[in-house]
Amino acid sequence: MIPASTADGAAMPKALSGPARILSGAGRAAWLAARRAGMLALLLAAVFAAIELLPGDAANATSERGESAADVAARRTALGLDRPVTERFWDWMSGLPIGDLGTTAHGQPVTSVLSGPFPNTLLLGSLALALSILGALALGSWATLRPGGRVDRTVAAGSTAAFALPEFVVSVALLLILSQWTGWFPAVTLTGPDGAPASWDMLVLPLLALAIPQIGWNTRIVRGALADQAELPHVQAAILDGLPRHRILTHHMLPGALPAIAVSVATSAGMLVGGAVVVETLFNYPGIGAVLSGAITDRDTPLVAGVIVATGTAISTLLLLADLIRDRILGTHR
Repeated sequence: MIPASTADGAAMPKALSGPARILSGAGRAAWLAARRAGMLALLLAAVFAAIELLPGDAANATSERGESAADVAARRTALGLDRPVTERFWDWMSGLPIGDLGTTAHGQPVTSVLSGPFPNTLLLGSLALALSILGALALGSWATLRPGGRVDRTVAAGSTAAFALPEFVVSVALLLILSQWTGWFPAVTLTGPDGAPASWDMLVLPLLALAIPQIGWNTRIVRGALADQAELPHVQAAILDGLPRHRILTHHMLPGALPAIAVSVATSAGMLVGGAVVVETLFNYPGIGAVLSGAITDRDTPLVAGVIVATGTAISTLLLLADLIRDRILGTHR
């Protein structure tokens, strides 16, 4: 029998309040999109301020051996670093509507620098997100159908351990087991003529390193959301009617658990971006992780901001979709 107790407490989202309550349909989507855009703008302002507070600047960080102080000063003027940071931020933001992300400290357009690595990161992140969703749904459902038993306890312990492990630790373990000891997969990623990974097997280790912690996170959310659904009267009635367990799960519990699961999946997208910086560096993956690390080292504010815009737009889109899915499902139950 499916239990009425909650393992991890993934409660259903509360009803809408404030301005969101009076909006629906296209208006609700526009309001959410505007809110996400405002949050992204604040994040970009924080990026400009944070890099400004770091010691040194792009002119010093990109200087070559033997350059004079006059050369560095000339580069600082050329990069506009002699202007107030607020003025530079406003100039950079004014180019966003037309897709102009500025110029890097090395004189290259930011869009051209990101045009190669960003699709690679998007591919890796999308595959990791899909794998984490499938893994979490399978494990969470499996544990829900066997409440309180060995499977349920094993899934709970395993998911907690997986989420608690940093991507760095998971990456090192995968390198040792699946590359060094067994030789099943390459330890580093080699790029082909198009800048993408040269073969599919080079994606496996970075993919697993990103997905495993998120499978742990989402499994706990799925298990908790399904357990909350098991307490509802219509689910209890289905159990008393003797319906098959898998039908109760798919037709009576999963639909109601989707809002919590959707929000969890969208949250995972943000976690995957943070983990990608570490994982891509460890596996020499040609993504924006290496670009971001180099940009911070060079104090290259436009390039760092460009990475934030690219990843932030992708994450905001997923969060917007999660909000709309949640509102649609909650609206049908009100």
